[in-house]
Amino acid sequence: MGLLPEICVTKKQINMEELSKQANGFLDKKKVVILGGSAGIGLATAKATAALGAEIVIVSSNQRKLNEALTQLPANATAIAADLSKEEQVEDLFTRIGALDHLVFTAGENLQLNTIADVTVADAKQFFDLRYWGAFMAVKYAAPNISKGGSIVLSGGCASIRPGKGWVLGASICAAMEGFTRTMAIELAPIRVNIVVPGLVKTDLWGNMAEADREAMFDHFSDTLPVKYVAGAGDIAQTYIYLLTQKYSTGQRVVVDGGYVLV
Repeated sequence: MGLLPEICVTKKQINMEELSKQANGFLDKKKVVILGGSAGIGLATAKATAALGAEIVIVSSNQRKLNEALTQLPANATAIAADLSKEEQVEDLFTRIGALDHLVFTAGENLQLNTIADVTVADAKQFFDLRYWGAFMAVKYAAPNISKGGSIVLSGGCASIRPGKGWVLGASICAAMEGFTRTMAIELAPIRVNIVVPGLVKTDLWGNMAEADREAMFDHFSDTLPVKYVAGAGDIAQTYIYLLTQKYSTGQRVVVDGGYVLV
C-alpha cells in the first residue's frame, strides 16, 4: 500500500449527467461580457454561453459586425461598440455595463507575421495596444464590478510555447498575457482568472492571407496535427465554457491546439 489511501470512484459517486446540470445552472441568468464577441471565437463563445442561459453582452469596435452577431444570439443579448485600445472608452464601457458575473476577452486584430528585421518598433507597439493593453484595461475597469463567484477568461496562443519564425510579436504578446493571467489570479482573488491558449483555428484572423495560401496552410496542418484537423471557433469555445464553469481553477492556462506543441 502506498502513502495515500486507495480511492475507489464508482459511477454512482460521480453522476456525469448531474455534473452537466450543475454546469448549465452555473451560467443561468449570469451576465457574461465578451470583448471581441462579434466574430470568431468570441461569437462562438457568446452562442455557447447563451445556450446555457447566460445574459450576453458582446463588445467590439465594428458596429456592423455587432449587428450581424446579434441576429445569431437570443433576443436578450446586447451589443456595445467600443475601441478597446482606448482607455477612456474601456472605462466608460464598464461604467455603462455595471455589475457583471464573468468577463471573456477574445479581441484581436488580423494576424501579421514578420521577423524582427522586418517590423518597426512603432508597429510592434501598436500590436500590443489591443491584445495586451486592451486586456489589461478591461480587467482593471471590470474587476470592481464582478460579482462573488465570478471569473475572467483571457486569450493567448501557443506561440508562447512553440514559437516559429515570424512570430516575434505573437509569441511576445502571448507570453505577456500568461504572466498577466497568473498575477491577476493572485491579485484579484477570489475572482478566478484563467487563460485559453489555442493553436491554429479557422477564423477571420487569417483574413490578411490570400485564400489559396490560407487553405494550403489549413490542409498542411490537417495532415500534421495528431488530431488530423484544424479547429473551428466552436471547438475552442468549449474551453472558455469549461473555465467559466470550473470553480476550482484559477491562474491556469489551458492549451487547446490539436497537439501542435507536440509535433
